[in-house]
Amino acid sequence: MRFRKTIILLLVVVSLSSFRQDNPAYQLFNHKGKQVKYKKLLKEAEKADIVFFGELHNNPISHWLQLELTQDLFSLKNGMITMGAEMFESDNQVILDEYLRGIKDKNSFEEEARLWKNYKTDIAPLVEFAKENKIHFVATNIPRRYASMVFRGGFEALDALSNETKALIAPLPPAYDPELPGYKNMMDMMAGHGGEPNENFPKAQAIKDATMAYFIHKNLEEGKLFIHFHGTYHSDNYEGILWYLKLLRPDLKMLTIATTEADKSRRLIQEKRGVADFVIAVPPNMTKTH
Repeated sequence: MRFRKTIILLLVVVSLSSFRQDNPAYQLFNHKGKQVKYKKLLKEAEKADIVFFGELHNNPISHWLQLELTQDLFSLKNGMITMGAEMFESDNQVILDEYLRGIKDKNSFEEEARLWKNYKTDIAPLVEFAKENKIHFVATNIPRRYASMVFRGGFEALDALSNETKALIAPLPPAYDPELPGYKNMMDMMAGHGGEPNENFPKAQAIKDATMAYFIHKNLEEGKLFIHFHGTYHSDNYEGILWYLKLLRPDLKMLTIATTEADKSRRLIQEKRGVADFVIAVPPNMTKTH
């Protein structure tokens, strides 16, 4: 009788295990749309100078994988990594540094820094990992008020800023190609939603991309892998931040990860093939963090 119960229990465990394997929370694809294992991503990421992890801001799988990949790369690179993120603006670098070094306590840091509303669930684990392991974490994004100035008045609006303030932004005027598909699509989306065409709309995106590229470049160290976290749109199709970084350092080996929603029962949808070196496909009904 006991033997029979044991056999039944083993069959149940095997059955549940098989069910979990057939119902993953995400699928990983290479740039050709072929499904691959996480260890393939890890192997290729280890060889890069910069890893760009494009997330869906409200997707928990993106954030969980960011932490997993960072921890694994930290081990493989013997601690020789730098972290950076869109979620921190350049004028908050001092506040971030003080927290990571233990000068400022958590409450003060969270009160003074302009943190995203999903900070505690999605971004804090990365910051705490950096703090625990004494990893330099770079606030790469332009302060939002200056991106808003570009949206209202173009790049020229930034000319009136002081030299001290301009140090928080990529050198002016930034290179800009309005024909890049990503920026053209932004204009098309505005028109598609009935909005009045505004040529400054993609420029506001471009000044973010240029500034993130600038601060990544400024904080590169020989022998260290830089891992950057941002919305997937900033690196999809090897544009955005990558376009600006290639102007600064065309020799860099850059690996991109994109995140998209796709029915996990199908192969990666055709239009997402080639969008990045690796694409994380998550089910559309995945729980949102905000």
